[in-house]
Amino acid sequence: MTKRAHRLTACGSAFILVLATLTAASAATATAAPAPPELCGPGSAINFIRSDFQAAPRIDNQWFPLTPGMQFTTTGTVTSADGVHAHSVIHTVTGLTKLIDGVQTRVMWDRDYDDGELVESELAFFAQTRQGAVWLFGEYPEEYEGGEFVGAPSTFISGLAKAQAGIAMKANPRTGTAAYVQAYAPKVDFLDCGDVFQQHQHLCVPTGCYNDVLVIDEFNPLEPPEAGHQRKFYSAGTGLVKVTAVGGEEQEFMDLVKIRKLSASQLSEVNRQALEQDERGYTVSRNVYAKTPKAEVEGAAPAS
Repeated sequence: MTKRAHRLTACGSAFILVLATLTAASAATATAAPAPPELCGPGSAINFIRSDFQAAPRIDNQWFPLTPGMQFTTTGTVTSADGVHAHSVIHTVTGLTKLIDGVQTRVMWDRDYDDGELVESELAFFAQTRQGAVWLFGEYPEEYEGGEFVGAPSTFISGLAKAQAGIAMKANPRTGTAAYVQAYAPKVDFLDCGDVFQQHQHLCVPTGCYNDVLVIDEFNPLEPPEAGHQRKFYSAGTGLVKVTAVGGEEQEFMDLVKIRKLSASQLSEVNRQALEQDERGYTVSRNVYAKTPKAEVEGAAPAS
């Protein structure tokens, strides 16, 4: 074989190699997963990375601290088609954890009352990244009518039935930044978006006056514009202190009226009741909630 022929053969081989590489690259591009949707507007795509989260659910974000044993009561009114109702919510940070979508979360237990009657009892699941952002991983909200349990149709859990965790509170919220997805669960028509609306506000509620208040504007782009927005006010070191509404037929106005640190025995009782609800969820929500590991008291030996 002459050198000329060898060179031509080598070039031909290189061409085939390049062609094969380009073909493989094109095939990879064609089969690559599509970019995550920007559900709440430009820059809002969910970027969920399990390794970003802490091994234990310590949540000390200054705007959204969740310390086990802390209990916050908000009261106010809810206006809906059937009139104005007195509304109150007791938010309790339990001593429970629950593994969801590969992340160990803290369990929050909320009890909602309309005109003094329980209408919802919800377990919600939060975790914080190493960078300080708090994420919501799902909710198990039991509904009640006339004091009777009627089901939990709005249950969603990240990683199941196409639901995705989202950001409950940014590590460093700033005005002028993109809106963000707080959680997304298409099977139950759940999409909450957050937008940093104001900073450095001052306001007073029954628990005191707060400076440097952060205001988050919340909305659901799946709803018509006339549905309105909700505004939530957060104080550093305390968390949520006020809720207001802008537009919409259903409006909620709430103020923080009580902050309480539970005793060890009181927290133990809260844990017991929240565990009962967690256990009930395995029967009520067989297709979603029953697929999660059971909640546990933090630090307790795993059940055998």
